[in-house]
Order: sequence, then structure tokens, then C-alpha cells
Amino acid sequence: MSNSPDLSVNLGGINFPGPVLLASGTAGYGEELETVLAGGGIGGIIVKSITLEPRDGNPPPRIVETPSGMLNAIGLANVGVEAFIRDKMPFLRRLKIPVIVNVAGFAIDDYVETARRVSAQEGIAGIELNISCPNVKKGGMEFGVEPGPAEEITSRVRSVVKQPLIVKLSPNVTDIAVMAQAVKNGGADAVAVINTYVGMVIDIQKRRPVLKNGVGGLSGPAIRPLAVRCVWQVRKKVDIPILGLGGIMDGNSAMEFILAGASAVAVGTGSFLDPNMGARVTEGIGKYMTEAGVNKVAELVGKAHPVSS
Repeated sequence: MSNSPDLSVNLGGINFPGPVLLASGTAGYGEELETVLAGGGIGGIIVKSITLEPRDGNPPPRIVETPSGMLNAIGLANVGVEAFIRDKMPFLRRLKIPVIVNVAGFAIDDYVETARRVSAQEGIAGIELNISCPNVKKGGMEFGVEPGPAEEITSRVRSVVKQPLIVKLSPNVTDIAVMAQAVKNGGADAVAVINTYVGMVIDIQKRRPVLKNGVGGLSGPAIRPLAVRCVWQVRKKVDIPILGLGGIMDGNSAMEFILAGASAVAVGTGSFLDPNMGARVTEGIGKYMTEAGVNKVAELVGKAHPVSS
């Protein structure tokens, strides 16, 4: 084995130079972290959610810190697919790492049209499907909480997307492995495990929720053990590549996800604490591999031993 391990990975047909991606919603459109991306150590970037029409998102306050994490209710604020293609894609095309675009919506037709337009652009390595959005035609229920709707929306988007399709799963379900199987049946090439948990923080002086939206998505190290468990469950039940995320802050925490079954990982909330977090996590993974005498990340995927009875 060479002195330096091979950190390249393949996730659902996409080749990444490193196992650590920047997660959707925390890396903006890439320009915000241009110096970080130029510094190396990042395997790929997942652009924040894009919807068919521009969105201002929820009114503030929409972010609040929590113990070992943060709660956000941004509300999918974004420039819309037309402005994204016109104003953001020129920069993204210049990046030397794979670019994944997260697609969101509030009706299946919106998802399909947005994904179709994004997929047609040069420089897109893959699409990440955000199914944690409220389905306005079904009373606001998320697309990703029942197998039927999740499989349907995945299938519809798959029919218009030429790149690999990653579906980002919500943990706010009874059995996340069932949801993974549903989106696999719909044509997903990989799954991202997990999106945020629904939570609430209350201001005890004002006696009301801190976030204007009331509830928000909990992320950060507080959810890491829950996220690792979700990766473990999906890996044991469904044969589909996994992108693991949820509170990764260093190489050791990333290795938990990989050993549980993730082929690659993504750093989200950690980038707010340290914009170079992704590169540091990559360095930590490389150190672990060197000490373990392992040359390829794939050799460690899902290698955590089951608990003996």
C-alpha cells in the first residue's frame, strides 16, 4: 500500500475525489465558500435547495442555536431555477469537483419541471431530491413520510433526470429503511441519510417559540447518534449506496457513518462553526485509514460488526 490512502469514492455512479461533500443548505451556491473549495480537501458540493419559482423563505427569526446543534426554519429561500441557471451555474461550472443540485417543491409537477431544467445544464454531476417538503395538494403532509408518495415522486423525477439521482430521506418516519426501499423502487441511485429532525425551542420569558415558524429542523452533533442509527438500518435492509450526514465534526465521527454503511459523508452544520470543517474531516478519515492499513474507503463501508447476542 502507498503511504497515502486513496480517498476517492463512488456514490450512485458519481466519482468524487474525496469522501467528504458539503451538504445542501449549508454551502449556499458555492460562491460563499469559494476560498474553502479552492483550498482542496472537499470531494463535492451539494447546492442549496432550488425550487421552480423564487422564494423569500420564512420570516425571521429562523435560526436558533441549541445544545450541540442548531434549529432552522429557513423555508427553502432561494433564487428560483431560472435565476440559478442564469446567475449561479457559470461559477459552479468552473469548479473542479462534482456539483450536485438539491431540488425541492410543493407539488410533483414542480419537482419534475425544476429537475428537468437543472438536469439539462452542463456541469451538473447529479440531482439530490429533497422530499421533506410539504405536499400542498395533500394538506401539507411531507412527500417523504409515506412510501407510496415517496416512490411516486422519485419515479417521476427519475424520468426526466439524466444524471444520478440521490434522494434525501427524512428521519421523521416510522421506518427509514422502508422509505429507502420505496425510493429505490422509484429509481433512486443513492440515498442521503438523513435530513433534519423536527424540533422546537421556547423562549421561557416570552412564553412562545423562538422561531417565527414555531418548529424547525434540528441538525448538528446532537442528532449524530440518531443519524448513524438510520444509516445502519438502511444499510442492513436496502442495497443502495448511502450518503451519510448528521453532526459530523471530525474524521472519527465521519468514520462512524462509513462503518455503519455510508459510501460517502457530508458536512453541514459543522461548516458554520469552521468553514474548513470539510477539509479537516477528510484529513481525519485519511489518518484513520493510514493507521488501519486500509487503502480504499470502500473497504470500510459497512464494516462495523453487529452486536453479539
